[in-house]
Amino acid sequence: MTEELFREDSYLRECEAGVMAVDAQGIQLDRTVFYPRGGGQAGDAGALLLADGSALHIADTCKGSEPGSVLHVPAPGQEALLQALQPGQRVTARIDWQRRERHMRLHTATHLLCALLPYPVDGCSITAEYARLDFHTTEPIDKEAVNAGLARLVEGGHAVSHSWISDEALDANPQLVRSMSVSPPRGSGRVRVLKIDGVDLQPCGGTHVANSAAVGAVVVTKVEKKSAKTRRVVLGFAAPG
Repeated sequence: MTEELFREDSYLRECEAGVMAVDAQGIQLDRTVFYPRGGGQAGDAGALLLADGSALHIADTCKGSEPGSVLHVPAPGQEALLQALQPGQRVTARIDWQRRERHMRLHTATHLLCALLPYPVDGCSITAEYARLDFHTTEPIDKEAVNAGLARLVEGGHAVSHSWISDEALDANPQLVRSMSVSPPRGSGRVRVLKIDGVDLQPCGGTHVANSAAVGAVVVTKVEKKSAKTRRVVLGFAAPG
């Protein structure tokens, strides 16, 4: 298993780690700050810094075939560095912080959006450029009203934190689950729950900012009808004023 340091601290930018395995799928480390794509959120990019000063660039991060494993997927054209990488070797794993911070801001913004639009979520995607949520509803969504609500929640400076509950506690509180398409991350006997004080509480394994104020200028860029019972809301970063 890979120790997932980002689960406890989304603000960690790098860590020392040992190489466990290297194959065609990617590089597995014994610990990492890289978030593997899942739950709608894109995987982290960055670099593995080697002892000789060279850097192996990581284009993506994903979950491995074994439970609890995380694979760091190298960018193409680095065959020589990959061939030299051996199990037991020590590296520094460093994420692309600008990309990660954008993921964190947009992911937290989707939780604010869930608080404003209390409908089941039937699809989700979070990238460094935009985030989208598909809501299971036939009700119209007022773009300007939602933008006003987002601005209010961002300006409110609500603390963002996480805790862990047992699988049994989640089963006893099914109302916590908002997503129809993505199941809460299970498998370890406990589930991570994200709380935005006075705003939102739901299972989530992603990365987030520590306060709603850090979401910054995020707005609804599009609202569209995807089906008779689905409304898609797309979030993006507001243009500098």
